[in-house]
Amino acid sequence: MRIGVIGLGRFGRLWASLMLQKAEAVYVWNRSPCALPDGALLLDAEAYKRLDIIFLCTSISVTGDMAKMIAPLLAPHTIVADTCSVKIFPLQALKEHLPAGNPILGTHPMFGPDSAREGVKGLPMVLCPERIDTERMQSVIDFLSLFEMNLLQMTADEHDREAAYTQGVTHFVGRVLSDMGLAPSEIATLGYTRLLQVMEQTCNDPWSLFMDLQQQNPYTADMRARLQASLDKYLNILNGVELG
Repeated sequence: MRIGVIGLGRFGRLWASLMLQKAEAVYVWNRSPCALPDGALLLDAEAYKRLDIIFLCTSISVTGDMAKMIAPLLAPHTIVADTCSVKIFPLQALKEHLPAGNPILGTHPMFGPDSAREGVKGLPMVLCPERIDTERMQSVIDFLSLFEMNLLQMTADEHDREAAYTQGVTHFVGRVLSDMGLAPSEIATLGYTRLLQVMEQTCNDPWSLFMDLQQQNPYTADMRARLQASLDKYLNILNGVELG
């Protein structure tokens, strides 16, 4: 496949490097000038016409802006795939701003530079078919299967309901632990060490990802309310407050 990658932040650079292992060609573009991954080509106006699929590896909140930017450059056959950590919001933005003929696929590689340090074999990647025919969808599955990831299909709503906890609560707790100033200790238990790992991994990601995870997923507000209720419950127990 001939692949485009928009955005060369931490994840975008990882994704472009990964795609270079199997793709016929990989074209990349970043808003600010930066070094291209080895083997990648610059995605210019002419290259857009050659793409089979383009992955948007940008912040969740700018998906609409990116869609508007690439819309006049796309060939009608090119699949547009986001890689955001939430799905309902970016897919709505793509449908709103892209030409009606372009296929749209929601994707969420459930890993980043830290968790994929040893490779992506066996790691989960969610696919949310939004506006794509069976043949094109199968071509994407066939290509991604070359990386031996665990490909999972679900709707955008199903994804966001689960991700509010699998990612939302993890990033929220990681930031809270960082704010508490947790640090390594000579008497650290295995459980404490794992908490430090959660804190480090989540805080390595940009602040914008944390904010988007919490604000652009319609189910994270409920997650935070349940977390607050559970904290209050146990604080009340410790303070000797009678529970109703």
